[in-house]
Amino acid sequence: MAMPSQYDANRPDGSNIDYASGQEPSFAAQLRKTLNTIPAYTWYALPSGVLTFVNEGYANYLGLAKNDPLRHGVEIDVPWDTHIELVHPDDHEETLRIGAACNRTGTAGQAAFRIRNSEGEYRWFLSRLEPLRASDGTLLYWIGINLDIDDRKRAEDALRRNEHLQAEAQRLSHTGSIGWNVSSDEHFWSGETFRIFEFDPSAKVSLPMILERVHPQDRPTVKMALDAAAIGTGIDFECRLQFPDRRIKYLHVVGKTERDSTGSIEVIGAVMDITARKLTEVEFRRSKAHLTDAQRLSHTGSAGMEAGTQRMFWSEETARIYGYPPDTEPTPDLILQRVHPEDIHLLKSVLERAGQGGSDFDFEHRLLMPDGSIKHIHSLAHPLRDADGNEESVGAIMDITERKEAEQRLKQQEAELRQVVDLAPQLIAVFGPQRERLYLNRMTLDYFGMTLGQWRETLPSNEVHPDDTERLRSQWGRAISSGTAFEIEFRLRRNDGVYRWFLSRHNPVRDDQGKVLRWYAACADIDDRKRAEESLQRENAALREELNQASMFEEIVGSSEPLRKVLSQISKVAPSDSTVLILGQTGTGKELIARAIHKRSKRAARAFVGVNCGAIPTSLIASELFGHEKGAFTGATQRRLGRFEAANGGTIFLDEVGDLPPDIQIALLRVLQEREIERVGSDKPVPVDVRVLAATHRDLDKLVSEGKFRQDLLYRLNVVPITMPPLRERAADIPILVEYFIARFGKKMGKRFQTIENRTLRMMREYEWPGNVRELQNVIERAVTLSDSDTFSVDEAWLKREPFKVSHSSVALNGVLLAHEKEVIEAALAQSHGRISGPAGAAIKLGVPDSTLEAKIKRLGIDKYRFKSQAG
Repeated sequence: MAMPSQYDANRPDGSNIDYASGQEPSFAAQLRKTLNTIPAYTWYALPSGVLTFVNEGYANYLGLAKNDPLRHGVEIDVPWDTHIELVHPDDHEETLRIGAACNRTGTAGQAAFRIRNSEGEYRWFLSRLEPLRASDGTLLYWIGINLDIDDRKRAEDALRRNEHLQAEAQRLSHTGSIGWNVSSDEHFWSGETFRIFEFDPSAKVSLPMILERVHPQDRPTVKMALDAAAIGTGIDFECRLQFPDRRIKYLHVVGKTERDSTGSIEVIGAVMDITARKLTEVEFRRSKAHLTDAQRLSHTGSAGMEAGTQRMFWSEETARIYGYPPDTEPTPDLILQRVHPEDIHLLKSVLERAGQGGSDFDFEHRLLMPDGSIKHIHSLAHPLRDADGNEESVGAIMDITERKEAEQRLKQQEAELRQVVDLAPQLIAVFGPQRERLYLNRMTLDYFGMTLGQWRETLPSNEVHPDDTERLRSQWGRAISSGTAFEIEFRLRRNDGVYRWFLSRHNPVRDDQGKVLRWYAACADIDDRKRAEESLQRENAALREELNQASMFEEIVGSSEPLRKVLSQISKVAPSDSTVLILGQTGTGKELIARAIHKRSKRAARAFVGVNCGAIPTSLIASELFGHEKGAFTGATQRRLGRFEAANGGTIFLDEVGDLPPDIQIALLRVLQEREIERVGSDKPVPVDVRVLAATHRDLDKLVSEGKFRQDLLYRLNVVPITMPPLRERAADIPILVEYFIARFGKKMGKRFQTIENRTLRMMREYEWPGNVRELQNVIERAVTLSDSDTFSVDEAWLKREPFKVSHSSVALNGVLLAHEKEVIEAALAQSHGRISGPAGAAIKLGVPDSTLEAKIKRLGIDKYRFKSQAG
């Protein structure tokens, strides 16, 4: 990092620094020494934000090594946010934002976040960042101090969790809570505080509003106490409230001061209505009946002891709780007579301390009543001093027997439940509201190989697979925050170190107020299922890889053994320039084979030109293939390049080559021999560099024997023969083809299918598919078009038709007489109602390509629409 060669003469030690000398600046050393003496976690960073030094206390908290550069202020060129890993992941974003803002603006800032200590635990800190500048405004360092606020944070969490209980306690004890932000003069009151002051809970409280309600004689005292609180002093005073109707209330206000994350002073305290204690004896007697009723209804009595005289007093409800008549004078002996023998020592100690005065009490004990029953008592006491300086302890005695019995019943129920769950064939665990570990059933303890005590002392990371720990922790955090049930899959380690997969369902149990009391988790072993799924996924991945490498050539879909052999031949012949003859029934995908050969050849970057020889009129075949000169025949108004010239440098695919007339066969033979063509109307040869791929569904050897195909041309074409198997010989590919076509047509039509009907898949496997892949494609396209559900199915009637009984030898457009040929075509058109293509089309019935049949219909002058009108 570049540094200025001179430092401002007005620096703290009064000297200049030569950064070029390589010597450590004495000011930086003094700064580190100063920060090390501060009893807080302090640090400094370079102007760029790079953390350079942390003091000893902070380094020890973080567990840094003794030679760590951060302990000695060694400047290393590390991005300023490198040490963000020390901050809790949930606090990264806010911490980085505040740090970036300070670094960008050069101004002070602060943030609250959790930092991990040397033991891996997080604590909350309030971090304050201040810029240290030279006299000319140059930013020299960022100085930071981190204040531990973890206890306050945890207290705030506990306060929020117990908000309902606190509200009830305040209502019953006539004690309200207050909060006051001194800087903003914002006041935060509980509902009980509003009731004590008799203000509308929706009103916005202000200091003048409060002082207006205070008795005029007490206003100076109250204002003095509030002024002291504003500068950080606690408060503890009594005052009177005077209401518009002249009523008087006596209050006792206590509180303490704190600073929030912005440095503002906050006063937090309690307001207790002590009017009853301050009223005269007459007022007390007048309200005694009401007080007695209130204590009776709440099962809470009052009691006290004068420190000087040791005289005790109690209310009627307290006497009733102890089982004595209401007018009984209490004495220590009477009280001890009722105390359970195991708690007598505790009570004696409390009574002795109460007689000495000056102590608070908050404890529970039991009473053993004359009839042998047990009562549970919760006692609270607080020392008071009257106007004459006499001390006494005054408190409340609460009969909590019902609550204790309910807790005991809950424990009994849990014990009974444990006996049941110990027999359950699942791993079952019970957790507290904050995931405290409470109980495991016997099967779970055996699985982990530990005792219940050992499990309670271990961390979840010891049992859960490391890859699943963070995911489970996050799910627990969300569930605890929302109180909602959840389920999750994760791995648990068995006592032999082996991990198994479990599906765990976590359900909360709540009390009458909706508070979560327990979390019950039941884990079902799904390891076999998960391993089966993983195995299937691996198999699918391997299959996809295998298909990608060997079974997926363009749109050639499948992995059956017959298709593998064809694809293997393609891979071998594609790199060469050899002529290939592709044989196979119509609809088997011969053109796809040709395209696959071309795209894997050295000519893949050049043109691929396909020609359907059976679809071109005889008079135009020569012009289509070889081109023509201007004026070569009627209608030739300009020169036209043929398909061979268009494919020059690339590949030409001659489909249905068996339909070529004899004169074109001769011309094609010359192209294959001489590698040159002659345009129609020209006698000048044109050289061409074209690879020839040919295809036919016809038996060329038979055509040669019948004199309809040149034998020498067959030899030239049949250099490398590849036979495409019919679909019925590739039955293993049918499911893959079905899924492929469903996905393709579904995407085109905006439809998605979740499943394939088993009956449909079975029918497709059993069907002969005379039209091969083309027929399968047409059937699936029709089914996708007509489907209105997410389950793919095919009408059984589509696959049950009888194929048209016409033999290829006598009918497949190879007849000698044109009249017979026309008769056969018209018969097929009549049966298919004029339809050419598709599963029920005439082309499938005759076993010829659609395009070939169209050409023959035109050549023979057949009106195919006549058969459609007949069907209508």
